[in-house]
Amino acid sequence: MNEVLLRSLTPSVLAILVRRGADFAAAEDAVQDALVEAVRVWPTEPPRDPKGWLVTVAWRKFLDATRADAARRRREDRVEEEPAPGPTPAVDDTLQLYFLCAHPSLTPSSAVALTLRAVGGLTTRQIAQAYLVPEATMAQRISRAKRTVSGVGVSPVRAKPRARGRFDRPGDVSTVLRVLYLVFNEGYSGDVDLAAEAIRLTRQLAAQVDHPEVAGLLALMLLHHARRAARTAPDGRLVPLAEQDRGRWDTKLIAEGVEILQAALARDQLGEFQAQAAIAALHADAPTAEETDWVQIVEWYDELARLTDSPVVRLNRAVAVGKADGPRAGLAALAALDDSLPRHTAVAAYLHERDGDLATAARLYAEAARKAPNLAERDHLTRQAARLNAHRSH
Repeated sequence: MNEVLLRSLTPSVLAILVRRGADFAAAEDAVQDALVEAVRVWPTEPPRDPKGWLVTVAWRKFLDATRADAARRRREDRVEEEPAPGPTPAVDDTLQLYFLCAHPSLTPSSAVALTLRAVGGLTTRQIAQAYLVPEATMAQRISRAKRTVSGVGVSPVRAKPRARGRFDRPGDVSTVLRVLYLVFNEGYSGDVDLAAEAIRLTRQLAAQVDHPEVAGLLALMLLHHARRAARTAPDGRLVPLAEQDRGRWDTKLIAEGVEILQAALARDQLGEFQAQAAIAALHADAPTAEETDWVQIVEWYDELARLTDSPVVRLNRAVAVGKADGPRAGLAALAALDDSLPRHTAVAAYLHERDGDLATAARLYAEAARKAPNLAERDHLTRQAARLNAHRSH
């Protein structure tokens, strides 16, 4: 049994059932039943058209469940006619699922879980392991999300954008991209590599949607993922960007990301993911940390701040200003920001260290460690504080 094939076909089969009129939850149940049947039948009777086979069986499962439902009289006009078996039209309806899973009524965590389930084809157990939560908890989250989007109508969508980036479909492509970005930022845990999964899904979306921000997000993911092997030391501790072994960066991914980004930027429809990718590309282009073009990075952060008005972007910009114009300039930029921002204390510690105020830096590193969102970051900041305290004692 080809598990990869089944997983790749699941989203389009589910989308076809939804397009035919099945509500999301019922369609998802029918597809799962069809997959179970495929596991049983295919090893001895492999179909000539796997996708068509799954659609036919899933649709029959849906009809059976619908006819058994007490409300079948309200639905019989919609579901009574079963399409004749045969080759499935070569139309990819998966794009509908992206927008359905990014429905505005869903919370970000529910949208991510539903996207991984419906579009990614992951099992509930795999998603639960990736998020380090009990399978029952994740099952409830996904079930609630499916109930939320059930009954939400979807219609055929156009794969090409209208003028000025407008899309002829419900929802907003930026919401879909935000969900995929959230998946990517989950990184890796359990037996599912969510960063790689996000890249796979974004490649799939990019093949269907001709939009520079989709390309920008894919480029951003590739450029960040290229540095993955160098981000942690053998003992598991975090390695800051400036200290990473650039020989361990994946140059093939970098080249692909840069090529995709350049094509997107050439369309002159700048968006936040393209701007973020441009910053990542400048880091990737520098042979050493000392040769990083911080002046250009500040300029891109200015563009990004204009696009997003995000305080987190302005926090990162303060670091770049500290590199380009000196730590005093960075501290001045930091002073204009709310000190309750995540990582504000860590940035302040870094800039004070660069300015030579080691006592203040050590104190702030220790304070930032207490606020760290995870053990790896807490360990890194604690090490920074200990390093400076040891230096001061000599």
